[in-house]
Amino acid sequence: MAERVDRPEYPTALGASSLEKITLLGHDLAKDVMGEVGFGELAFWLATQRRPGRGEVRVFEAVLAALADHGFTPTAIVTRLTYLSAPDSVQGALAAGLLGGGSRFLGVTEDTGRFLHDVLTSVDGLPADEDGWDALALETVRARRAAKRFVPGLGHHVHKQGDPRTPRLMEIATEEGLFGPHLSLFAAIGRVHPQVLGRTLPLNGAGVCGAALADLGLPLELLRGFALLARTAGLIGQLAEELRNPVGNDIFLSVDLNNRSVEPEPYTPEDRP
Repeated sequence: MAERVDRPEYPTALGASSLEKITLLGHDLAKDVMGEVGFGELAFWLATQRRPGRGEVRVFEAVLAALADHGFTPTAIVTRLTYLSAPDSVQGALAAGLLGGGSRFLGVTEDTGRFLHDVLTSVDGLPADEDGWDALALETVRARRAAKRFVPGLGHHVHKQGDPRTPRLMEIATEEGLFGPHLSLFAAIGRVHPQVLGRTLPLNGAGVCGAALADLGLPLELLRGFALLARTAGLIGQLAEELRNPVGNDIFLSVDLNNRSVEPEPYTPEDRP
């Protein structure tokens, strides 16, 4: 008799396949999920392993829509240029764009959510009214100013008079009863920061998305992942447009034909920021 070999087990509540069917989150993929569950709802469900309510899906999908595309950002440009260089590698073009999701573009969603969460978990009890939120926000902005650090989610290089995504997402969250402490603190920062900074800056869309995702109880470690999920759809749109109306080569040539040779500037340790 052959000796029994113990094999390691790898438990998962996500996808699993057998000869007859595929299960996902404990449900029959073909019968219970396909055609029955929207992609946004499924993405939320996969991340939390709990099926979201209708209002949660609406807020979550509003976030995805807000982050999907924002014009010729660096992520869009590098996707188009990578496709120009390697049209045989759609995955490379998409990956190139997603890899640019950092502290200036897309990563602000995670940075803002984490920042707000850190503030909220550092206080004894949450404010009960708008005055209380304003007081907490004022203390928070003053502390960041004293530390010579930026407030994540505050300011936008284009929407200097106000990011149109911000009030709309706050409105949707309010309608669904999901305007929680992260959004409350973020809104208060928008009201009080001029007292500290001496100027008015908009609450940007990536920041409000981070606050909304945190209020949905989504893992803070995955907030950037949701931003990248949204931008993937946008980058597919950028590639689809590049196929129909290519501009990648024009972008490349505008740099290649207009470069100017200058004398080298040797780097020295004194050049460190």
